[in-house]
Amino acid sequence: MAGEQRVSTDYGRVAVVMGGASAEREISLQSGRAILTSLLKSGVDAVGIDTQYGLSGLVSEAHIDRVFIALHGRGGEDGSFQGALSCMNLPYTGSGVLGSALAMDKLKTKQVWRTCQLPTPPYVEAASLDGMLALSDELNFPIALKPVNEGSSIGISKVTDKTSLSRAWPEAAKYDVSILAEQWVEGDEYTIAVLNGQALPTIKLKTNHVFYDYEAKYSSNETRYICPCGLSPETERSLHEMALKAFSVLGCSGWGRVDFMIDKVGQVWLLEVNTIPGMTDHSLVPMAAQQAGLSFDQLVLAILDTSFESKVS
Repeated sequence: MAGEQRVSTDYGRVAVVMGGASAEREISLQSGRAILTSLLKSGVDAVGIDTQYGLSGLVSEAHIDRVFIALHGRGGEDGSFQGALSCMNLPYTGSGVLGSALAMDKLKTKQVWRTCQLPTPPYVEAASLDGMLALSDELNFPIALKPVNEGSSIGISKVTDKTSLSRAWPEAAKYDVSILAEQWVEGDEYTIAVLNGQALPTIKLKTNHVFYDYEAKYSSNETRYICPCGLSPETERSLHEMALKAFSVLGCSGWGRVDFMIDKVGQVWLLEVNTIPGMTDHSLVPMAAQQAGLSFDQLVLAILDTSFESKVS
């Protein structure tokens, strides 16, 4: 799974970019610090760089050979940073420009999946509350109201009728001009991490919250992560195949995470792909890697290995 065996000097000087200016800045800083600590522990020559004010910190740092991207959200996970690094001829971890941009855009993700006949909940998209109120008749309440370009469940609300839709709209609109309304799925939520072309063990998520929201992800000690997930080996193999396809058709590569639901009648519904998942002490990819026999330090090096791969542009 880790691919070619490398020694620490093979990586050269590694910049771990973190922070940025997105709504997920604080989580990115946590991820970046954990990654940097791990790389230094493994003997890699690494330096942490906060990109809150753009590329200046990266440009001014001498002799960077490759970049470990620990940025979450806009400006780091949406292809723009990947494009800048490509122009600088700097190898970097994870997906390229295309995969990053498509996966960050929930609307484009769903459109690609539908074209490829992959199951994703029905949806409508609008740029105004009046437009969404008119289109909401195409779905059955409850629905999930989501900013199209945002992560970590930021700005998402469960909406039960048009009145609550009107109340929830400003929260979603704070983060994007394009808002997605997706049919609410009642059932169990799962996630599958992808690493170097392979799926890691499936994790089942259980929360006392209405859904797996920002607090449940990063601060609640009551969220339960079940791995092994309890599904049959045959079912899990089928889900792994679907996750790998859902990941690859978006042009994603290297590593990431595919989130999905299984409803009460057993139908699988793909929700989204995260191309730079969290690497905090509450994060899912390290949990799945541990179940697969990889320590956190081994996982970090395996992700860094993805910087040697050519990118889909």
